[in-house]
Amino acid sequence: MTSLQDQLLKAGLVDSKKAKQVDKEKRKQKKVAKKSAQPVVDETKAAAEKARAEKVARDRALNAEREAGAQRKAIAAQIRQMVDGNKQPKGDGDIAYNFTFDRKIKTIHVTGKIRDHLAHGRLVIVAQDDRFELVPRVIADKIAERDAAMVVPPPEQSGEPDEDDPYAEFQIPDDLMW
Repeated sequence: MTSLQDQLLKAGLVDSKKAKQVDKEKRKQKKVAKKSAQPVVDETKAAAEKARAEKVARDRALNAEREAGAQRKAIAAQIRQMVDGNKQPKGDGDIAYNFTFDRKIKTIHVTGKIRDHLAHGRLVIVAQDDRFELVPRVIADKIAERDAAMVVPPPEQSGEPDEDDPYAEFQIPDDLMW
């Protein structure tokens, strides 16, 4: 099979001088391309690779979001299980115990003994599904490790009065009601 160049020469459409010049130009271009080592960039392959990389990144982000959601559900189930298994009865008390939760003052009615446990930090209030439960301090610490927003912090215990307190020398009457 003869090349197109040979066929064009036989037909008389191209002279041999012109054919040699074209061959020489082709060789020069190939030589320059090899020396410069510039790879020929295939735009479609580059676009396909970019699209594949973007898809992989989206898939990873979606999987991470799913895993985070599953983790939150698992933590919520653990907390619910700990509260249900360790909640203490509030009793049918008539003493109102006030505490702050979500920057709002809430009230639960407890007995005197339970109020003392709350005041000393042995029992802690935990919010669960729009209700408040009492749990032992150890359980509340475990719940706080998982979600600190659910645990109502116990009152601060101050054994020593402030040095700058101007009323430190005065006794507080026992019958004082707030």
